[in-house]
Amino acid sequence: MPHYARQHAQQHAETRTRERRHRLAHEAARLMAEGGIRDYHQAKLKAAERLGIYDDASLPRNREIEDALREYQRLFQRDNLVGLRQRREAALRAMEFFSAFEPRLVGPVLDGTADARSPVALHLYSDDPDAASRFLDQHGIPAEARSRHLRLDRERSDDFPVWIFSAEELSFDLTVLPLDVLRQAPLSGVDEKPMKRASAAQLRQLLADEEIAGYESGG
Repeated sequence: MPHYARQHAQQHAETRTRERRHRLAHEAARLMAEGGIRDYHQAKLKAAERLGIYDDASLPRNREIEDALREYQRLFQRDNLVGLRQRREAALRAMEFFSAFEPRLVGPVLDGTADARSPVALHLYSDDPDAASRFLDQHGIPAEARSRHLRLDRERSDDFPVWIFSAEELSFDLTVLPLDVLRQAPLSGVDEKPMKRASAAQLRQLLADEEIAGYESGG
């Protein structure tokens, strides 16, 4: 096969793979938005099955699905935007309440993919793993104890205490981490990079920026 023909065939194959990745990412996002699937890998495999696409090269990255999910919600689930702001405002109040624990907002409420099922997820920091539990008890807040496995970096991973409680008709999910983890966030299950997280000051700024953007767009 002449060189130019090989090059054209390769470009065609790459374009086809790119189109398949795009279709799969959007189908996986739709399944997550409408079907309540929370796991990116599960959504990806189900989308591949529905579309009959089984080559690994066409499987989108989790971050591509997250971007597609945000776009899907913006186009088809505009009510989510109201719920997202409500959750972010509730997160700020919770962070002020837990200020002694250097709280950080993480997860869908921060990255903008939250829906009606999404809890407000906070990371609290203390070298005393029972301090948060005592604080909840002192304030008469009943909470359910769980644990969560997190990777702190490429070498270290561990199980950490989690407390689940309800307030303002919302669910809150608190993970208690050692103080030294404040230096670098645990690795995200989405892309294996340090999680996006926001302090109370950063969240306050995000809410202010959104309000300004809303006024400017006439929203």
